[in-house]
Amino acid sequence: MRVLAISIGKPKTIQYMGKDVPTAIYKKPIGGPCMVRRTKIDGDEQANLKAHGGPDKAVLASPVEHYSFFNDLYGQEPFGFGHFGENLTTEGLIETEVRIGDQLNIGQALFEVTMPRMPCFKFGVKLGASKALQTCIDTAKTGFYLRVLQEGMIEAGNTIERVKTDGTAPSVEDVHRLRFFDKRNVVEMQRVLQSAALSGVLKNLFAERISELEAN
Repeated sequence: MRVLAISIGKPKTIQYMGKDVPTAIYKKPIGGPCMVRRTKIDGDEQANLKAHGGPDKAVLASPVEHYSFFNDLYGQEPFGFGHFGENLTTEGLIETEVRIGDQLNIGQALFEVTMPRMPCFKFGVKLGASKALQTCIDTAKTGFYLRVLQEGMIEAGNTIERVKTDGTAPSVEDVHRLRFFDKRNVVEMQRVLQSAALSGVLKNLFAERISELEAN
């Protein structure tokens, strides 16, 4: 398992349905080592801090294994690394095998898996097709967010070492499907809530759903 590329970017304004929309999904790979902080990689910025960034979503990772799938559907030319707005383009880690709470050592930094990416309309804008968003949701080829447990320098080519995992914890795909499709499964939501590493936004979401379902 390794990091193929590290990408960063700054917010820019795009036109969407006749409106100006800020986004930082347009990221480009950088060369050489870079510093990972608690809430982001140096040089990277987010346009919407309510939906992106912060301790639970400091770094976004996306498997290179999905590139050919989306490229075949929506690409007019080969996608470059960072095309999905991810910070880390990884090899050897996919959503069915990565679990919430997995700890990953990369370079000098230590990361913890917190949640699947929850894609929005900007994913479709970036890929040039609005239906790309639904494809991402339907296939659970989302990528995943990482919390930074230990700051440090990383660079493209670094090996990814999974230093901690719990075979009973839900996979990234499990949580994604619970979020979007299996919305009434109280037992599974309760199981997922046992994962201490799960992001706060999903803890709140699942807890609210359980309360509503039990009230009815």
